[in-house]
Amino acid sequence: MSQSQAPIGVFDSGVGGLSVLREIRQLLPNESLLYVADSGHVPYGEKSPEYIRERCVLITEHLLAQGAKALVLACNTATAAAGAELRERYPHVPIVGMEPAVKPAAAATRSGVVGVLATTGTLKSARFAALLDRFANDVRVITQPCPGLVECIEAGELQAPATRELLQGYVAPLLAEGCDTLILGCTHYPFLRPLLVELVPPSVTLIDTGAAVARQLQRLLTQHDMLATAPTRATRYWSSGNTAQLCRVLPILLSETAEVLSI
Repeated sequence: MSQSQAPIGVFDSGVGGLSVLREIRQLLPNESLLYVADSGHVPYGEKSPEYIRERCVLITEHLLAQGAKALVLACNTATAAAGAELRERYPHVPIVGMEPAVKPAAAATRSGVVGVLATTGTLKSARFAALLDRFANDVRVITQPCPGLVECIEAGELQAPATRELLQGYVAPLLAEGCDTLILGCTHYPFLRPLLVELVPPSVTLIDTGAAVARQLQRLLTQHDMLATAPTRATRYWSSGNTAQLCRVLPILLSETAEVLSI
């Protein structure tokens, strides 16, 4: 297989990265994809950076062994904890990470108040602090950790009353502070966009970075002359958790069915 026709490896602490995979498919329909859900260790947001780095190295080794030509860390917490180390360890592999969309949110806000929905791990990271320092000097940023939300999405409970109640509780204080722009700072959260639209006024802008990550991947592949030209092969899936659970939520999140292997 030529390098350009090799697959792209995408991974996350669980199913959240499927929101990024969806954007990659839309922009780069010829690319074949490999997806690892580290659902046996979800959520990353409450784990130590050392633990997350260890998991990321193991998953990267697996994806490279499957022939991945590039990697997408489809997880804000994993990028903050392990992105720099992975780029150092694998200097010849194009690697794209995630970061909360502070810059576009700061540009989009009209009230000057931006809310961030994210995991505890992302909000505590030095990477997030650096983003605020660089791009948020002229706006007020209010952060909201969202424990329990990832687990609802992992279970495919996108419209369940418990999910709605949890999300409402996290969004209400941000709206009360005058936020007119909300950053979805975890790759799981775009799957709750339909529910969020019901919970916030139409004047509130919701921003996530999935499409921007797909564009950055396209730029890197073009730069390395690695863009696939032949039609894609079916996405292959792995989970470190309950493979039957990922099989069950794939139709809910991506409207497809697939075999899921254990990692």
